[in-house]
Amino acid sequence: MNIDKSYVPSSAMAIVAHPDDIEFSCAGTLALWARAGTRISYVLCTSGDVGIALPDMSRDLAIEIRESEQRAAADIVGATEVIFLREPDGMLQPTLDLRRKLVREIRRFRPEVVICGDPTLVWVGENYINHPDHRASAQASLDAVFPASGQPNLFEELAQEGIIAFKPRKVFVSMRKDENGDNLLIDIDDTIDDKIRALHAHKSQFERFDPEKSVRERSQDLAKDGTMTYAELFYVVTLETDEEWEAYHGEVFGRSILDSSS
Repeated sequence: MNIDKSYVPSSAMAIVAHPDDIEFSCAGTLALWARAGTRISYVLCTSGDVGIALPDMSRDLAIEIRESEQRAAADIVGATEVIFLREPDGMLQPTLDLRRKLVREIRRFRPEVVICGDPTLVWVGENYINHPDHRASAQASLDAVFPASGQPNLFEELAQEGIIAFKPRKVFVSMRKDENGDNLLIDIDDTIDDKIRALHAHKSQFERFDPEKSVRERSQDLAKDGTMTYAELFYVVTLETDEEWEAYHGEVFGRSILDSSS
């Protein structure tokens, strides 16, 4: 198990299916990076428009509520922008059209790191099956990151908008537990409260229960293999070496959180 608090990307994009997915999975890490100056983009494939199960709730009103809640949560974390693709909630598929939309956002924002879910994750404990939208979003994200976003002759019409090919440096796959134990634990002791506050911004989802206890317990369970109290877990794929990234992009990388104020 790797434990790292030193790497801070210059930019990061989290791609998920629904409002509140980021808060459950990686908001602590993003808040940590935001404090250190990372530009952060949220891309949500849907707006969670079937996620408010009330008799008189229309899809349009649900979209308005959930997008507003997500923006409020993003402000707490320190995200630079929030993008909604407004694909149909509950029916998300990893289509070529969705891949193109994600490639467009990746090439436009040019993130050093892309965070997404694990498309192979189905069984989550004894009382939950991973949502099919989560799996579809994760699959489309990985397909957009590699190799599509870095291939200039694929979706080349985007270049007419000035959006040119771009290959991210790393992919952080949230909650993918490698069978060899080759995972990254990120210490979120300093930002667990931000993570909880961002979750609480999704008021429409938590009228009947407070997620704080279970989220803290899960973060503590992940941290038991490290020296921290709370952690978030990732499987990291490095698509470009330090030398390649510096040569092609000329950007600062590998900054230390401890040195971020300098």
